[in-house]
Amino acid sequence: MTISLEQAQTIVAAGLAEGRKLGLKPISIAVLDPGGHLVAFAREDGSSNLRPQIATAKASGALALGVNSRVIGEMAIDRPTFINAAAGLNAAGIVPAAGGVLIRDAGGKLIGAVGVTGDLSDNDELCALAGIAAAGLSA
Repeated sequence: MTISLEQAQTIVAAGLAEGRKLGLKPISIAVLDPGGHLVAFAREDGSSNLRPQIATAKASGALALGVNSRVIGEMAIDRPTFINAAAGLNAAGIVPAAGGVLIRDAGGKLIGAVGVTGDLSDNDELCALAGIAAAGLSA
């Protein structure tokens, strides 16, 4: 099973709504399937031009290493050479900062990942988690 377009669009819409509710800077959200393919994306007005790539890299890095991008950020402190090397191997890159979250179905099976960028990384992650919850899925 993989994330559906409807689930991905729900994650995007709810993540954007959470960003507005929190009064964040303009955010961008990418939802990928387990193979790292883009399923849904949105970029708020006023987002800078590199945000699509950053959002995708947060989600893709989580898929590539099997952990949320917050954990990748922690790994980068202890093992920077490894994270730099892995980023070069992953076509979409890896961003070692919170905001990339793995998505699981009710049975715990990995069905995709979401990446959010635009504000502080902790706030990006809050939007990702809100989107996942709104779709009835788990992080």
